[in-house]
Amino acid sequence: MESAFGFRLIQATTTSFLPYQLPINLKLPSLQRLEQQRNQRKVVRSCYGSDEIDGFQFTPTKIFMEEAIGAEYGEGFETFRPDGPLKVDVDFLNDRLQEGFLKRIRYAMKPDEAYGLIFSWDNVAGTQALKLSAWKELALEEGKEIPDDDDVQRLLLHGAPDHVLDKVLMWGNEARELERLKSKLSQLYSNNLLKLSEPMEGLKEWLDAVSTARIPCAVVSSLDRKIMVEVLEKLGLMKYFQAIVTEEDGMDSMAHRLLSAAVKLDRKPSKCVVFEDDPRGVTAAHNCTMMAVALIGAHPAYDLVQADLAVGGFTELSVINLRRLFAHTGSTFMELQKQVVEKTPPRRRLTVDTIF
Repeated sequence: MESAFGFRLIQATTTSFLPYQLPINLKLPSLQRLEQQRNQRKVVRSCYGSDEIDGFQFTPTKIFMEEAIGAEYGEGFETFRPDGPLKVDVDFLNDRLQEGFLKRIRYAMKPDEAYGLIFSWDNVAGTQALKLSAWKELALEEGKEIPDDDDVQRLLLHGAPDHVLDKVLMWGNEARELERLKSKLSQLYSNNLLKLSEPMEGLKEWLDAVSTARIPCAVVSSLDRKIMVEVLEKLGLMKYFQAIVTEEDGMDSMAHRLLSAAVKLDRKPSKCVVFEDDPRGVTAAHNCTMMAVALIGAHPAYDLVQADLAVGGFTELSVINLRRLFAHTGSTFMELQKQVVEKTPPRRRLTVDTIF
């Protein structure tokens, strides 16, 4: 079966909702990305003798890379149809994912179902501690030391690994050595992920609440799909997500991942809510005309002032918060409106005829 975009659709089997149709292969991976992955595998093979480390297949990820925000001017990504390539941007999705007649009736009776929730991976698995642990393990294996300075710790979490390794920690500046360290760091992080046993505090209860309200959810990440599904199943969260966006989807920026999730959820971007703890993720959500709920913790509250709602954790949320996000007056979110100037009636002029 094909959608209006020419995407091939499959039915989700892990949801308790009505079956949602999920498009796959949104974009073919570029030759540049494949070449980069081949080079990374060569480094791993030269260091460990094979593509497998501790029995686990290594797949390069962008976890320790600072991704582009994307969609600064509403641009989207490119997908493919039988008649040629198709550029999918924010306005295109908001227009083509309009609800049909029956859906409008359903959403009028059950408005919560019109929303779509998109979670960044960091706010599902609580990866901040795992990233720091991966850096410490790398330092231990390499016989290096990591300063306890707060600025350095922040850079370990949010900085580009090339900059951290070369300019901050000064562990090496040769391209081959940096590639080896980055590959090893990604593998250590993946191994730590597989040891996770509990999701973020309050997340399961929040997902139960939105599941009861029949609101579809998606999770986005630059992780390999196999690792991500395995961790979600281990945490008991797979049943809550109707769509996942991973490295295999070939999205080049944070905004493109969010747009891909909206397509998979069959929801207009302007009806989606993104849960983020990074100011750059909040910006990406707004670039896609999505609402943004910021989780305070990884960044202080004053860094998240752009978010539509900032909370200390999932325990502070309720479905009514989602309704309030969309309870604005006027037309669609972020749609330009003409200012209505009320014209006062002309003042009546008194004449001799009106007096007598």
